[in-house]
Amino acid sequence: MKQCARISAMIKLAMLAVGGILGTLARHFLGGAVYRWTGGTFPYGTVTVNLTGCFILGFLAAVSARKFLFSPELQLFLMVGFCGAFTTFSTFILESNNLLVEGRFLQAFLNVFASVLFGLLFFRAGIWSGDVLF
Repeated sequence: MKQCARISAMIKLAMLAVGGILGTLARHFLGGAVYRWTGGTFPYGTVTVNLTGCFILGFLAAVSARKFLFSPELQLFLMVGFCGAFTTFSTFILESNNLLVEGRFLQAFLNVFASVLFGLLFFRAGIWSGDVLF
């Protein structure tokens, strides 16, 4: 029984890893192609990746919730591995949407507001720390 549980855990980790590798490569190539096409005056590549990731994750969430077409392992591969590596922004949007669907409007607003505002502040703090320490 323990052997079966170990194999199942290893399969889940492999699904995450392979999905993550593919999501990272997809992000790199899609973002790069968009930047080559549009130039570097605005982060069109990142916007394209984020919006594409939101669409893909929304589609997968709807199909997996309503149609039950995906096994738990395939959901892990696609939704967590691929989409998670492709863009965490899509997960952020999914979680914010879940709060809205549950009627938790204040929490949804706070999630969006805090993530964006504090994300920028923490990013700036990281830059400052790097500048001070190195």
